[in-house]
Amino acid sequence: MGPPDALGHFGSFGGRFVPESLVRACVELEQAFGSAWQDPRFHESLGEILRSYGGRPTPVTECHRLSERLGVRVLLKREDLAHTGSHKLNNVIGQSLLAARMGKTRLIAETGAGQHGVATATAAALMGMSCVVYMGEVDMARQALNVFRMELLGAEVTAVCSGSRTLKDAVNEALRDWVANLDDTHYCLGSVMGPHPYPWMVREFQRVLGDEAREQCRELLGGADPDWVVACVGGGSNAAGTFAGFASTSARLVGVEAAGGAAMTHGLPGVVHGMRSYLLQDEAGQISEAESISAGLDYPGIGPEHAHLADIGRAVYDQATDAEVLSAFTLLAQTEGIIPALEPAHALAWVVRNAGTTIASGQSVLVTLSGRGDKDVAQVRDLLSGDVGSGQQVAVDPAGVPER
Repeated sequence: MGPPDALGHFGSFGGRFVPESLVRACVELEQAFGSAWQDPRFHESLGEILRSYGGRPTPVTECHRLSERLGVRVLLKREDLAHTGSHKLNNVIGQSLLAARMGKTRLIAETGAGQHGVATATAAALMGMSCVVYMGEVDMARQALNVFRMELLGAEVTAVCSGSRTLKDAVNEALRDWVANLDDTHYCLGSVMGPHPYPWMVREFQRVLGDEAREQCRELLGGADPDWVVACVGGGSNAAGTFAGFASTSARLVGVEAAGGAAMTHGLPGVVHGMRSYLLQDEAGQISEAESISAGLDYPGIGPEHAHLADIGRAVYDQATDAEVLSAFTLLAQTEGIIPALEPAHALAWVVRNAGTTIASGQSVLVTLSGRGDKDVAQVRDLLSGDVGSGQQVAVDPAGVPER
């Protein structure tokens, strides 16, 4: 997984589809990142903060009881143990250092599940910058704890009440803010999406995840790589960072989308938020709304490099339903004492469904546990009790997963 071409394309995807008012900012950011990424002092500063403040490296945990239940060897890359509770800090610390290097004093961000917003607010507090986070009204309701965390860290959380009032619309508002405040503001985009250089830059900041995991897995597996590497995909930053560490190995790469937001499965090539990728669209080419139990995967597109990896056959992309996700969420909690975020529970759900079939008995699977589930437990409680939406209880039976 190397750099894109000079225009920011991964194959036929990516690029920079932005109004003229944003071209200068994107070019400035591309040049600044290119310079910083070649500077050993930048890497030294980034590495030191991620170690002493962010808690890196995060471990790989072998799930003995879950593995026995499924008949395959399950390993978790524990990004839930990083500071702020997810992989998001890797990217945000990198971008905030870059913003300071560029002379910016204000960070803005979009967020869905709230983890990227919390990470951005954390970095802004650390760096002494002001911070505004845009979040859809729907997501603010289901992620109230993360809204409070952002505010506690000193960020201003701005509700987005247009469109679907979720992640897509939060991105729109953040882009509008950036256009109006280019001189002092850096848009800290949270995933491998958007105009060039964001998909490339965010993947490089998340590469630490995959590089660590590759060496940790080889230590656990006697020098071998896992047979499968699985990660959830919305925009896809945790998957891109994980895949970067294993792209040159024989491991099979799987990205798992939400069934109601599966752009790779149901989408068509199109342009949104400054990039060309696979997008959910209606018959007239208008962007369709994504639906997911998970606010972090509630996005109608996918990062352009993921679209390219699918096209060349290096990675495959599948989906998980809400019911499967809730079962996997509960199963991991009850077998390993680990409560995952709903986002990586999609990846776990794929493993549960395919263990013993697509994943042969005895094979090894690395799952990126991209975040912890503190933010989701109230929502899951309501879903399991039927105290949400239509009031219908979601049928979940983790005990019904047979041992294989």
